[in-house]
Amino acid sequence: MKFGFIGSFGTPEQHVALARECEEHGWDGFFTWDAVSMGAFGPTWDPFSLLSAVAAVTERITLGAMVFALPRHRPWEFAQRALTVDHLSGGRLVLPVGVGVLDDGGFRSVPGQATGLKERAELLDDTLVYLGESWKGEPFEFAGSRTEVGEMVFPEPPVNGRIPVWPVGVWDPARPPVRNLARTLRWDGIVTQNRGSADEPGPDSVAPLVNWLRSQPAWAERDARRPFDVVAQGKLSDDPAKAVEQAQAMQEAGATWWVESWWDPDSVTPEFLLKKVRQGPPSI
Repeated sequence: MKFGFIGSFGTPEQHVALARECEEHGWDGFFTWDAVSMGAFGPTWDPFSLLSAVAAVTERITLGAMVFALPRHRPWEFAQRALTVDHLSGGRLVLPVGVGVLDDGGFRSVPGQATGLKERAELLDDTLVYLGESWKGEPFEFAGSRTEVGEMVFPEPPVNGRIPVWPVGVWDPARPPVRNLARTLRWDGIVTQNRGSADEPGPDSVAPLVNWLRSQPAWAERDARRPFDVVAQGKLSDDPAKAVEQAQAMQEAGATWWVESWWDPDSVTPEFLLKKVRQGPPSI
């Protein structure tokens, strides 16, 4: 299992410094986040600008944001910015993606933005298909459910031919939401989330979710050369032995990534995040 860390608070300079510390202390990935105006969470920064700076000062770690709110982005601009960071980083970018949260002023404060879940989901799917077309390096036109674009061409493909996409997948064991989980199987992974709960999914949720995914016909139809990542978020214990137990339990449940996530604006500071990063991930 790989271990990532989210830079949830701090100035742009502190984010870049934190990412360098992640690489130095054995983490496998650094993630920022994507929002425009989130009130109590303080300043928000453009994720691609931050990741460009991080790409320039790191060599090994995976880069991304938890998560990119695709319905708020114009597909062609998102494609260009993602491609730029992909090349700057030598192919280390991943794209965790979702419908976005309406607490973000980028949705609720802008007239005409899609706010319904159905329309945001349709915009998400449109943008993902658009991205796939843009990576082919050939002229294309696009007409989706809510997006129509005339001929464009992105002549440079991503470094590795494509950029891994991890859609958010909402899990409800009583009623698996087939549509959003099916989306993840069309791409390269899943960012796990429990329906109707602010708590991060634990091993008892991740294990049945992974079993459900593996039981679907689309799982067998996947290209075996493309890995499928199961991304879980949480908080590792300060006790090294307990942190190992946490990570092992999630790995046994089927997770391939643990992303360390600290979001309480009343208690989490950039200095706290730096201290956690310097503890390093558990060895399992």
